[in-house]
Amino acid sequence: MVELPRAIWLPILYGIVLNTRPARSAEKYRAVWTPEGSPLAVHTIRQADLLREKIGLPVEYAMRYGEPSVSSVLRKIDPAIVIPLYPQYSHSTTGSILDLLPGKKVVNNFHDHPAYIGALAALVERHWAANGRGEKLVMSFHGLPQRSVDRGDPYQQQCFATATLLAEKLGLKDDYLVTFQSRFGAAKWLQPYTEPALIELARGGLRRIDVFCPGFVSDCLETLEELGIAARKAFLRAGGKTFNLLPCLNESPEWIAALAAISGQKSP
Repeated sequence: MVELPRAIWLPILYGIVLNTRPARSAEKYRAVWTPEGSPLAVHTIRQADLLREKIGLPVEYAMRYGEPSVSSVLRKIDPAIVIPLYPQYSHSTTGSILDLLPGKKVVNNFHDHPAYIGALAALVERHWAANGRGEKLVMSFHGLPQRSVDRGDPYQQQCFATATLLAEKLGLKDDYLVTFQSRFGAAKWLQPYTEPALIELARGGLRRIDVFCPGFVSDCLETLEELGIAARKAFLRAGGKTFNLLPCLNESPEWIAALAAISGQKSP
Protein backbone atom coordinates (compact mmCIF):
# COMPACT_ATOMS: atom_id res chain seq x y z
CA MET A 1 0.00 0.00 0.00
CA VAL A 2 2.96 2.32 0.53
CA GLU A 3 4.28 3.86 -2.67
CA LEU A 4 7.09 6.02 -1.31
CA PRO A 5 10.77 6.10 -2.27
CA ARG A 6 12.79 3.64 -0.20
CA ALA A 7 14.92 6.46 1.20
CA ILE A 8 11.80 7.96 2.77
CA TRP A 9 9.86 4.82 3.61
CA LEU A 10 12.54 2.64 5.23
CA PRO A 11 13.36 5.08 8.08
CA ILE A 12 9.61 5.33 8.80
CA LEU A 13 9.24 1.54 8.66
CA TYR A 14 12.16 0.70 10.95
CA GLY A 15 12.08 3.79 13.12
CA ILE A 16 8.36 4.03 13.85
CA VAL A 17 6.14 1.32 12.35
CA LEU A 18 8.03 -1.79 13.49
CA ASN A 19 8.53 -0.33 16.96
CA THR A 20 4.85 0.36 17.56
CA ARG A 21 2.55 -1.56 15.23
CA PRO A 22 3.41 -5.23 16.03
CA ALA A 23 2.25 -5.02 19.66
CA ARG A 24 -1.04 -3.38 18.70
CA SER A 25 -1.59 -5.87 15.88
CA ALA A 26 -0.89 -8.83 18.18
CA GLU A 27 -3.57 -7.65 20.59
CA LYS A 28 -6.08 -7.36 17.75
CA TYR A 29 -5.19 -10.79 16.36
CA ARG A 30 -5.80 -12.35 19.78
CA ALA A 31 -9.38 -11.08 19.60
CA VAL A 32 -10.14 -12.96 16.35
CA TRP A 33 -7.78 -15.97 16.50
CA THR A 34 -9.40 -19.38 16.14
CA PRO A 35 -8.35 -22.81 17.49
CA GLU A 36 -7.23 -23.59 13.92
CA GLY A 37 -5.21 -20.41 13.58
CA SER A 38 -5.55 -17.19 11.58
CA PRO A 39 -9.06 -16.81 10.10
CA LEU A 40 -7.57 -15.69 6.78
CA ALA A 41 -5.35 -18.78 6.54
CA VAL A 42 -8.15 -21.11 7.65
CA HIS A 43 -10.58 -19.84 5.02
CA THR A 44 -7.96 -19.76 2.27
CA ILE A 45 -6.94 -23.38 2.92
CA ARG A 46 -10.56 -24.48 2.86
CA GLN A 47 -11.24 -22.58 -0.36
CA ALA A 48 -8.29 -24.30 -2.04
CA ASP A 49 -9.47 -27.71 -0.85
CA LEU A 50 -13.03 -27.14 -2.03
CA LEU A 51 -11.93 -25.77 -5.40
CA ARG A 52 -9.62 -28.77 -5.90
CA GLU A 53 -12.54 -31.06 -5.14
CA LYS A 54 -14.87 -29.16 -7.46
CA ILE A 55 -12.68 -29.00 -10.56
CA GLY A 56 -10.72 -32.20 -10.05
CA LEU A 57 -7.35 -30.55 -10.71
CA PRO A 58 -4.38 -29.67 -8.48
CA VAL A 59 -4.96 -26.44 -6.55
CA GLU A 60 -2.39 -24.88 -4.22
CA TYR A 61 -2.60 -21.71 -2.16
CA ALA A 62 0.15 -19.21 -1.35
CA MET A 63 0.46 -16.05 0.72
CA ARG A 64 1.90 -12.87 -0.75
CA TYR A 65 3.34 -11.86 2.64
CA GLY A 66 3.33 -15.07 4.66
CA GLU A 67 3.73 -18.82 4.47
CA PRO A 68 3.58 -20.75 2.28
CA SER A 69 5.17 -18.07 0.14
CA VAL A 70 4.53 -17.70 -3.56
CA SER A 71 8.12 -18.70 -4.35
CA SER A 72 7.95 -21.85 -2.21
CA VAL A 73 4.74 -22.99 -3.91
CA LEU A 74 6.19 -22.31 -7.35
CA ARG A 75 9.05 -24.65 -6.52
CA LYS A 76 6.46 -27.41 -6.05
CA ILE A 77 4.19 -26.78 -9.04
CA ASP A 78 4.07 -24.93 -12.35
CA PRO A 79 0.57 -23.45 -12.29
CA ALA A 80 -1.55 -23.19 -15.43
CA ILE A 81 -3.24 -20.14 -13.93
CA VAL A 82 -2.79 -17.92 -10.87
CA ILE A 83 -5.77 -16.22 -9.23
CA PRO A 84 -4.81 -13.42 -6.82
CA LEU A 85 -7.67 -13.25 -4.33
CA TYR A 86 -7.99 -9.49 -4.76
CA PRO A 87 -11.23 -8.92 -6.72
CA GLN A 88 -10.28 -5.32 -7.54
CA TYR A 89 -6.90 -4.61 -9.13
CA SER A 90 -4.36 -2.34 -7.48
CA HIS A 91 -0.70 -1.84 -8.34
CA SER A 92 0.16 -2.55 -4.69
CA THR A 93 -1.71 -5.87 -4.49
CA THR A 94 -2.30 -7.75 -7.74
CA GLY A 95 0.39 -5.67 -9.40
CA SER A 96 2.96 -6.92 -6.90
CA ILE A 97 2.03 -10.51 -7.79
CA LEU A 98 2.39 -9.81 -11.50
CA ASP A 99 5.90 -8.56 -10.74
CA LEU A 100 6.70 -11.91 -9.11
CA LEU A 101 5.28 -14.02 -11.91
CA PRO A 102 6.43 -12.73 -15.30
CA GLY A 103 5.24 -14.96 -18.08
CA LYS A 104 2.58 -16.69 -15.97
CA LYS A 105 -1.14 -16.53 -16.73
CA VAL A 106 -2.51 -14.38 -13.90
CA VAL A 107 -6.10 -13.22 -13.45
CA ASN A 108 -5.77 -9.44 -13.39
CA ASN A 109 -9.04 -8.88 -11.53
CA PHE A 110 -12.57 -10.24 -11.30
CA HIS A 111 -14.35 -7.20 -9.87
CA ASP A 112 -17.20 -7.43 -12.39
CA HIS A 113 -17.25 -11.18 -13.08
CA PRO A 114 -20.92 -12.30 -13.09
CA ALA A 115 -20.19 -15.36 -10.92
CA TYR A 116 -18.42 -13.21 -8.31
CA ILE A 117 -21.23 -10.65 -8.25
CA GLY A 118 -23.76 -13.49 -8.04
CA ALA A 119 -21.92 -15.05 -5.10
CA LEU A 120 -21.90 -11.72 -3.26
CA ALA A 121 -25.62 -11.21 -3.88
CA ALA A 122 -26.48 -14.74 -2.76
CA LEU A 123 -24.65 -14.20 0.54
CA VAL A 124 -26.41 -10.90 1.24
CA GLU A 125 -29.81 -12.33 0.34
CA ARG A 126 -29.22 -15.36 2.56
CA HIS A 127 -28.34 -13.07 5.47
CA TRP A 128 -31.42 -10.93 4.93
CA ALA A 129 -33.66 -13.99 4.75
CA ALA A 130 -32.31 -15.25 8.08
CA ASN A 131 -31.87 -11.98 9.98
CA GLY A 132 -34.00 -9.30 8.35
CA ARG A 133 -32.74 -6.25 6.54
CA GLY A 134 -31.06 -3.16 7.90
CA GLU A 135 -31.91 0.40 6.98
CA LYS A 136 -28.76 0.69 4.86
CA LEU A 137 -26.14 -1.66 3.43
CA VAL A 138 -22.63 -0.28 3.91
CA MET A 139 -20.13 -1.82 1.47
CA SER A 140 -16.70 -1.39 3.03
CA PHE A 141 -13.63 -1.90 0.83
CA HIS A 142 -9.99 -1.84 1.88
CA GLY A 143 -8.60 1.64 1.52
CA LEU A 144 -5.77 2.91 -0.67
CA PRO A 145 -3.78 6.14 -0.53
CA GLN A 146 -5.47 8.80 -2.66
CA ARG A 147 -2.05 9.45 -4.17
CA SER A 148 -2.13 6.01 -5.83
CA VAL A 149 -5.46 6.66 -7.52
CA ASP A 150 -4.32 10.11 -8.61
CA ARG A 151 -1.40 8.38 -10.34
CA GLY A 152 -3.73 6.13 -12.33
CA ASP A 153 -4.41 3.11 -10.10
CA PRO A 154 -7.84 1.70 -11.20
CA TYR A 155 -8.69 0.31 -7.76
CA GLN A 156 -11.27 2.91 -6.69
CA GLN A 157 -13.08 2.75 -10.02
CA GLN A 158 -13.29 -1.04 -9.79
CA CYS A 159 -14.60 -0.89 -6.21
CA PHE A 160 -17.42 1.41 -7.31
CA ALA A 161 -18.12 -0.84 -10.30
CA THR A 162 -18.45 -3.86 -8.00
CA ALA A 163 -20.73 -1.94 -5.66
CA THR A 164 -22.94 -0.74 -8.50
CA LEU A 165 -23.31 -4.24 -9.96
CA LEU A 166 -24.08 -5.73 -6.55
CA ALA A 167 -26.62 -3.01 -5.78
CA GLU A 168 -28.34 -3.65 -9.11
CA LYS A 169 -28.40 -7.38 -8.40
CA LEU A 170 -29.97 -6.74 -4.99
CA GLY A 171 -32.39 -4.11 -6.26
CA LEU A 172 -30.86 -1.34 -4.13
CA LYS A 173 -31.15 2.33 -5.00
CA ASP A 174 -30.23 4.88 -2.33
CA ASP A 175 -30.12 2.40 0.55
CA TYR A 176 -26.42 1.54 0.26
CA LEU A 177 -23.15 3.36 0.83
CA VAL A 178 -19.58 2.65 -0.32
CA THR A 179 -16.82 3.34 2.22
CA PHE A 180 -13.10 2.57 2.63
CA GLN A 181 -11.38 1.16 5.72
CA SER A 182 -7.94 0.28 7.09
CA ARG A 183 -6.35 3.68 6.60
CA PHE A 184 -2.69 3.75 7.65
CA GLY A 185 -0.61 6.83 8.41
CA ALA A 186 -1.40 10.51 8.06
CA ALA A 187 -1.74 10.70 4.27
CA LYS A 188 -5.13 11.14 2.64
CA TRP A 189 -6.72 7.81 1.69
CA LEU A 190 -9.84 6.99 -0.30
CA GLN A 191 -12.96 8.42 1.32
CA PRO A 192 -15.42 8.22 2.95
CA TYR A 193 -13.63 6.38 5.75
CA THR A 194 -15.75 3.53 7.09
CA GLU A 195 -15.82 4.11 10.84
CA PRO A 196 -16.47 7.90 10.68
CA ALA A 197 -19.21 7.22 8.10
CA LEU A 198 -20.86 4.71 10.45
CA ILE A 199 -20.74 7.21 13.29
CA GLU A 200 -22.30 9.86 11.07
CA LEU A 201 -25.09 7.47 10.04
CA ALA A 202 -25.87 6.67 13.67
CA ARG A 203 -25.89 10.33 14.67
CA GLY A 204 -28.16 11.00 11.70
CA GLY A 205 -30.79 8.63 13.04
CA LEU A 206 -30.03 5.22 11.51
CA ARG A 207 -30.50 2.52 14.11
CA ARG A 208 -30.02 -0.76 12.22
CA ILE A 209 -27.24 -1.22 9.71
CA ASP A 210 -25.76 -4.03 7.63
CA VAL A 211 -22.03 -3.95 6.85
CA PHE A 212 -20.56 -6.07 4.06
CA CYS A 213 -17.02 -6.32 2.62
CA PRO A 214 -17.19 -7.24 -1.10
CA GLY A 215 -13.45 -6.71 -1.58
CA PHE A 216 -12.46 -9.34 1.02
CA VAL A 217 -13.10 -12.91 -0.09
CA SER A 218 -12.20 -14.26 3.37
CA ASP A 219 -12.87 -12.99 6.85
CA CYS A 220 -9.70 -11.65 8.43
CA LEU A 221 -8.41 -9.10 10.92
CA GLU A 222 -9.79 -6.20 8.90
CA THR A 223 -13.32 -7.58 8.85
CA LEU A 224 -13.59 -9.37 12.18
CA GLU A 225 -11.73 -6.94 14.43
CA GLU A 226 -11.66 -3.59 12.63
CA LEU A 227 -15.36 -3.77 11.74
CA GLY A 228 -16.86 -6.50 13.92
CA ILE A 229 -15.38 -5.13 17.13
CA ALA A 230 -14.04 -1.58 16.76
CA ALA A 231 -16.51 -0.16 14.22
CA ARG A 232 -19.41 -1.89 15.94
CA LYS A 233 -18.53 -0.18 19.23
CA ALA A 234 -18.24 3.19 17.50
CA PHE A 235 -21.64 2.81 15.79
CA LEU A 236 -23.38 1.79 19.01
CA ARG A 237 -21.74 4.58 21.03
CA ALA A 238 -22.98 7.09 18.47
CA GLY A 239 -26.60 5.99 18.98
CA GLY A 240 -26.99 2.99 16.67
CA LYS A 241 -28.86 -0.03 17.99
CA THR A 242 -28.14 -2.99 15.68
CA PHE A 243 -24.89 -3.56 13.79
CA ASN A 244 -24.92 -6.62 11.53
CA LEU A 245 -21.55 -7.57 10.02
CA LEU A 246 -22.18 -9.99 7.18
CA PRO A 247 -19.60 -12.74 6.69
CA CYS A 248 -17.27 -12.66 3.72
CA LEU A 249 -17.58 -15.17 0.89
CA ASN A 250 -15.40 -17.66 2.79
CA GLU A 251 -16.48 -21.20 1.81
CA SER A 252 -19.93 -20.40 0.45
CA PRO A 253 -20.85 -22.77 -2.40
CA GLU A 254 -21.56 -19.86 -4.74
CA TRP A 255 -18.04 -18.53 -4.17
CA ILE A 256 -16.36 -21.88 -4.82
CA ALA A 257 -18.39 -22.14 -8.03
CA ALA A 258 -17.33 -18.59 -8.90
CA LEU A 259 -13.66 -19.48 -8.36
CA ALA A 260 -14.09 -22.39 -10.76
CA ALA A 261 -15.65 -20.06 -13.33
CA ILE A 262 -12.94 -17.43 -12.87
CA SER A 263 -10.27 -20.08 -13.34
CA GLY A 264 -11.91 -21.17 -16.59
CA GLN A 265 -12.25 -24.74 -15.31
CA LYS A 266 -15.45 -26.76 -15.34
CA SER A 267 -16.56 -29.26 -12.76
CA PRO A 268 -15.74 -32.87 -13.68
